[in-house]
Amino acid sequence: MQSQPAPRGRPGTPSLLRELNDQAALDLLLGGEMLTRSQISEYTGVSKVTVSQMLARLEERGLVAIAGEQAGGRGPNAALYSVVPSSAYVAGLYVDSDLVSAAVADVTGRRVAEVSGNPNGGDDPVELVRGTIERACARAGIEVTRLSALVIGSPGVVDPRTGDPRLAVNLPAWHEGALDALKDAWHKPVVIENDVNLAAMAERADGAATGADDFVLVWLGVGLGLATILDGRLHRGTAGAAGEIGYLPVPGVPLPQDITHPATGAFQSLIGAQALLPLAAGYGFARPSAGAAVRAAITAAAAGEERGGAFLAELAGRVATGVAAICVVLDPGLVVLGGEVGLGGGTALAARVAAEVGRISPARPLVVPTGVSGDPVLRGAILAAVDQARGELLASVASP
Repeated sequence: MQSQPAPRGRPGTPSLLRELNDQAALDLLLGGEMLTRSQISEYTGVSKVTVSQMLARLEERGLVAIAGEQAGGRGPNAALYSVVPSSAYVAGLYVDSDLVSAAVADVTGRRVAEVSGNPNGGDDPVELVRGTIERACARAGIEVTRLSALVIGSPGVVDPRTGDPRLAVNLPAWHEGALDALKDAWHKPVVIENDVNLAAMAERADGAATGADDFVLVWLGVGLGLATILDGRLHRGTAGAAGEIGYLPVPGVPLPQDITHPATGAFQSLIGAQALLPLAAGYGFARPSAGAAVRAAITAAAAGEERGGAFLAELAGRVATGVAAICVVLDPGLVVLGGEVGLGGGTALAARVAAEVGRISPARPLVVPTGVSGDPVLRGAILAAVDQARGELLASVASP
């Protein structure tokens, strides 16, 4: 097998080797674990003397520092090194028609500030983002200029070629050109990502799909959505429309006549909040939100009330109609029910959906509720932004 050329045309030069070694050490420490020089030497395969030189250079750049001592060995306690949390800050933002929330985190992923509010129309994406991020940074006690990356979660279709929102029907101001306007205003890396895709990143990092390489997240809330992870990679589709399951044709529901309005989608009109709330009210579970209605039904069913079980059975049947269609195409093995309905339904709803999917299709997926109790979209946005900032730090280690 022919060997690949060394980066930047400097095969085997001392400077290149220093860069590679420094990047290897920094990459280890960015994982969040405190390590001794001996441990770094073991993991990287370089001598302890070289590790000392690597750490000295990284300390000089303000990227790593001694964070403690490891006791218990023979001789003096070994110094423990960690990445300097303040070496980079990032921001994540979630924008919907009635909510905008943001968080600032350091390079370890630890959140240092959060803000939320009503976008009040949010006609100008730049001003909406600017105002929200400025408030979050002020609460964190840092300048906006300290941010290394910004990731924004938004409902709707995001064009995978340009990164622009293409069909965000609940946010008419978020359209083609919004991303460039944000980049021009911030002079920093900005990414707009579909909200359910970000929620799936959070689910895979520390939720119900932790470490899973193949799963789907079915988002059940005011709107519907699907995120598909295959072989550890997010599937977006050619036009970024993979996952817009609100438009999924389902039996007994008229096909949409106007795709610019999500409520006209067949599956949306069957199981979206506009359909679920009156359905719940018909069983005596009138609540201000779909999640609250589902939780009330589960409580009633647990208490032996027949109406609770009847509502959950009908709800599960409706959800299973779409889940079965997804599973016979993708056969993911693991289906996570997210959104306010998935969270509110918990294992009681998930078990009913799994049984119904198995009844009407040859697929036999494991169906589980979301394992992310907080805001999964914002969590995913922070994860994506931190990953980007870490990549920039690693690149910065290279000599100019």
